[in-house]
Amino acid sequence: MLIVLAGLPGAGKSVLAEDLGRARNCAVLGVDQVEAAMWRAGVGRSEPTRPAAYGIVAALAAEQLSLGHDVIIDAVNGPEAARAHWRELAARQPAELRFIEVVCSDDEVHRSRLAQRKRTIEGFPEPTWEGVLQRRAAFPPWTEERLRIDSVNSRAANTEAASRFLEVRR
Repeated sequence: MLIVLAGLPGAGKSVLAEDLGRARNCAVLGVDQVEAAMWRAGVGRSEPTRPAAYGIVAALAAEQLSLGHDVIIDAVNGPEAARAHWRELAARQPAELRFIEVVCSDDEVHRSRLAQRKRTIEGFPEPTWEGVLQRRAAFPPWTEERLRIDSVNSRAANTEAASRFLEVRR
C-alpha cells in the first residue's frame, strides 16, 4: 500500500507519518529530508531540487513496494502534479493508494506549532506563517477520495482513525 500524506507545513503530517510508520512497521519517506540531503551534498538551492526530491522518494517507494512493503510518503503534496505522481506510481507497481490529508483547523495552534518547531532536518529552513498562508491560497481542491485528519485532535485518536481508514479494503 502506498500511503500519501498531504497538508500544509506544520499541520502535523510528519507526526502522523511517524506514528503510522511505527504502527505499520513500514518505511516513511520524507521529501524534505531528501531535498535537504541534496543541498548538503552540494546541489545548489537554485537548482530544481524539489521535483528531484519527489522523484527520488518515488524511486525509493517503488523499490519498497516491489518488495511487498507498505510505504508512507510525507510531503506537502499540494499541487495536483504531486498527487498525480503518486497515482501514477501506484498504478505502475501496482499498489493500493490511500491519501490522508492532514489539516490544523485552529490557525493559532498551527501558527504556534510553526514558531516552536525544531525539526532535525539539517540544513532545511523552517517555513514561516506567511509562507504557509501563501501555500494554502494556492492549494488546489481535492478530486480523489481521502481521509481528512485534524491535528488538533489527539495523536492517539488520529493514528487510530488513520489506521482504520487504511485497514478498509476497497
